[in-house]
Amino acid sequence: MSGDTRIDQRFAALKDEGRAALVTFLTAGDPDYATSLEIVKGLPAAGADVIELGMPFTDPMADGPAIQASSLRALANGQNMIKTLQLVRDFRSGDDATPIVLMGYYNPIYIYGVERFLADAKAAGVDGLIVVDLPPEEDSELCIPALAAGLNFIRLATPTTDDHRLPTVLSNTSGFVYYVSVLGITGTKAPDIASVNQAVARIKRHTPLPVAVGFGVRAAEQAAGIAGGADGVVVGSALVNTILDSLDADAKPGPSTVSAVLDLVAQLAGGVRSVEKPAAE
Repeated sequence: MSGDTRIDQRFAALKDEGRAALVTFLTAGDPDYATSLEIVKGLPAAGADVIELGMPFTDPMADGPAIQASSLRALANGQNMIKTLQLVRDFRSGDDATPIVLMGYYNPIYIYGVERFLADAKAAGVDGLIVVDLPPEEDSELCIPALAAGLNFIRLATPTTDDHRLPTVLSNTSGFVYYVSVLGITGTKAPDIASVNQAVARIKRHTPLPVAVGFGVRAAEQAAGIAGGADGVVVGSALVNTILDSLDADAKPGPSTVSAVLDLVAQLAGGVRSVEKPAAE
């Protein structure tokens, strides 16, 4: 890899600015393709610095009820890998700067075909991958080929990833490290800011990569607290729940669906940007 992907460029620019990144997660195609694309297109202006798109899957085992439901909504409306990559292409037609990370599970990639997936993802404008069910011991399956294709491969670290395990987790990680701030599934617990900041500091002793923190962040105050110690704050379930709350009785988007999500992103961005960090020299 060149070491100069959109993800690398974005985190370097934010370090120069002296602030953390807001990383937003949404499931591709939720609640339907058109609404999903409209939301994603609006994210950068609302304050998102990096966009994670969930690849819908029938068995998202690491995700809580909110993201599981969003995946099922997207699948019910016909979302698949081809349409997820098309969504990235449609976004790229108007934005060539904002990093896009595809997040999810190995099965849909395996079914699509690894070589075909990597080529199509790169051509569509994808910058990185988070595949939560492929441990470092399986790097030859996807991680190494992804790096060779010029895509960042972002690994998860958790509260149980100790100093003995961390070097293995970090060995082929690039772009940034995603620290899971709480044990368990997404969106079910609130992070303890002091513990998170200690964990981020420990990870940073092992790697020069930026560290972004997710799981359980719902409000601007939480985002600000995490932004004090981390290089990025990841928000997913809160945004997905906002979509759910805007749907009508038939699970169709309402007039406030897009604006409700983007308004929350703007609030979270305000929290992240309220924390000044030492700018890079």
